[in-house]
Amino acid sequence: MTRILGIETSCDETAAAVIEKSGNDTKILSNVVLSQIADHAAFGGVVPEIAARAHVEALDGVVKAALDEAGLSLKDIDAIAATAGPGLIGGLIVGLTTAKAIAAASGKKFIPINHLEGHALTARLTDGIDFPYLLLLVSGGHTQIVHVEGVGRYQRWASTIDDALGEAFDKTAKLLGLPYPGGPSVEKAAAGGDAKRFAFPRPLKGEARPDFSFSGLKTAVRREATALAPLSEKDIADICASFQQAVTETLTDRVARSLARFQETHPDLEIPALVVAGGVAANQAIRAALDTLCEKAGFRLIAPPLRLCGDNAAMIAWAGLERLEAGLEEEDTLGFAPRPRWPLDQASAPLFGAGKRGAKA
Repeated sequence: MTRILGIETSCDETAAAVIEKSGNDTKILSNVVLSQIADHAAFGGVVPEIAARAHVEALDGVVKAALDEAGLSLKDIDAIAATAGPGLIGGLIVGLTTAKAIAAASGKKFIPINHLEGHALTARLTDGIDFPYLLLLVSGGHTQIVHVEGVGRYQRWASTIDDALGEAFDKTAKLLGLPYPGGPSVEKAAAGGDAKRFAFPRPLKGEARPDFSFSGLKTAVRREATALAPLSEKDIADICASFQQAVTETLTDRVARSLARFQETHPDLEIPALVVAGGVAANQAIRAALDTLCEKAGFRLIAPPLRLCGDNAAMIAWAGLERLEAGLEEEDTLGFAPRPRWPLDQASAPLFGAGKRGAKA
């Protein structure tokens, strides 16, 4: 039996969780997530300094709550796993320092985890799927398609050349005066809107390259909103519905190319799998569109439960367990430094596009 305590502080959720594995049976014994939405709502986005201070104030209590919920103490834990990147540097420092201190004081192993790997491996925790599979990672900071060959073995097949999809949702919501976080607010407003009213662009649709682009779509939304100002509730609902429709059509067009490539790469797989992960994976319209796409292509769509789509510590604990079992432990883990940028696939060159400032992994 192996028990891992996971800690996640990469953005605006302070989280801790305990998972237990005995043979082939894995259980999430606790998964405590303290959201900072109220702290950042007035600013329409995450303020790094506020996030870091909130982590400092909350993390000890969240870790204790996770252990209490699991009915365990530190002596029952085999290793501590914590997000070491990518993310906001202040939050990463808080989580790493706390995890290292706990590990050093209790004599436990410490395992630094790539936050993206946590998302990439969640489907193995929830659905027990085997390697290889295709991953669509859609969040506030990342939009990419990854060929997942095994633990620590990832090939990025596509990425965004500008904005991440979650970022486009958040900025659209802020532009329309909708509450933060933007993704759920846009989805809610879209439910009552006319998706055919505005002919927003479908960036890169039909092009051979498999990558994504959302800055032009975001700009088109701004132009329509500015031209109609002041906006009525119907205007906002129709803009959200049209935006969401453009997003789903763009995603399915882009993902379809990688599905075909995956089938060519693995012709012997009877039912290949597409895993969708990250905060945007909670969007039901996107899930439905991907499900239809996968059904037509002969794929199985796997989407984690909603509580595991956003940032959480259960996925960090699980990634720690996977790395532990694969023998992929770092030698000097207590000396591991936080990494605000940490590509999941470190071999592929970063992409640059219009409006890009630096490389988004």
